[in-house]
Amino acid sequence: MAKRLNELGVAAFVLKYRLPNAQSQPDKTIAPLLDVQQALRLVRQLAPKYNLNPERIGLMGFSAGGHLAATAGTHFARPVGDNPGSVSVRPAFLVLLYPVISFTDSLMHKNSRDNLLGTTPSPEQVRHYSAELNVSAQTPPTFIVHAEDDKTVPVQNSLVFYQALRRHGVPAELHIYPHGGHGFGLNNKTTKDQWMDRLQNWMDANGWLTR
Repeated sequence: MAKRLNELGVAAFVLKYRLPNAQSQPDKTIAPLLDVQQALRLVRQLAPKYNLNPERIGLMGFSAGGHLAATAGTHFARPVGDNPGSVSVRPAFLVLLYPVISFTDSLMHKNSRDNLLGTTPSPEQVRHYSAELNVSAQTPPTFIVHAEDDKTVPVQNSLVFYQALRRHGVPAELHIYPHGGHGFGLNNKTTKDQWMDRLQNWMDANGWLTR
């Protein structure tokens, strides 16, 4: 994915974030978010070194990584951790591929919710980590791709997030393919359409491909 973005002239950093682990983390519910927020700080701080515009740092996430990206895009106002510092952790934009969005009973991907919150989360935790319930007018512009026949993460996850974005006036683009299942990556073999072409057009229209 990073190499494909490079071909578009986009600098890409790959984040290897910690998965929730109650044995090694004081609070496993915030460990992944700590990592992605620190990554945003670090890339912004190093922007001069890499000749980047610090106001154009976005996030891309696939599946459970999509949940992390959507969480980062809806929880930036109050960064997690003891010493958040002054560097913004708001992504400039989000790109979400077949994302886990909601932890509500009707839409959740059970393994994702159990791994992050345990098997008996409180209603407050479920709401806090259901990204569609935390969208605001400040949520970044978002590009979403999903397949209608996804049996792992129901397509309704992307639909409810898109609807929440629209309710708050956040620019969003949603592409739903009839087929493709879950985890098709760069190439949905059930269609000749290339979602990367749609992403390129979206980024170009928003000025993010202009030097």
